[in-house]
Amino acid sequence: MPGTRVWQVLLIVSTIGLSWLGMMAVHELGHVLAAWLSGGRVVGVVLHPLAISRTDVAPNPRPRLVAWGGPLFGTIAPLCMLAGARLAARRYRYLLAFFAGFCCVANGLYLAVGSWASVGDAGDLLRHGAARWQLILFGIPSAAVGLWLWNGLGPHFGFGAAHGKVDRAVSVWLASALLTMIFVELLLSPR
Repeated sequence: MPGTRVWQVLLIVSTIGLSWLGMMAVHELGHVLAAWLSGGRVVGVVLHPLAISRTDVAPNPRPRLVAWGGPLFGTIAPLCMLAGARLAARRYRYLLAFFAGFCCVANGLYLAVGSWASVGDAGDLLRHGAARWQLILFGIPSAAVGLWLWNGLGPHFGFGAAHGKVDRAVSVWLASALLTMIFVELLLSPR
């Protein structure tokens, strides 16, 4: 049983780590796409495992659109990926469900809580004319959808009736993917 827990912990840590880094990448892609679509020029994107991601745009003719782009795309794209996965590999769909849920919770809470602290994208949105209620109206339902997506995933991660048993191959694959993503971000993103 103790050996089983090692694989479970590896799976959980790797899934959360990849979800965090992946969420930041998808979120920043949303800012980049919004900037391009609005005639802005992306001058830099920070994706570093030891930093909070950001996208720098100058000129930025539509700052509110660019600020909304991250949370909106960062929530909708993973949900679309999950919807596409429903047609494909059912055995590993729980990983995309966790990722989509993570993105919904992270982006939702980021705007809902950030609307009170006026930090990050929430602060940018408020400074550029968005109303606090809009951020909360997006944030709370997004976080709720994320929690709903997580409901029932516990056994895949060794909880409940699984008694710590997880797919060892998935644990190794995700740990390798996490290490690769960290290496690539360290290599490509100056701090």
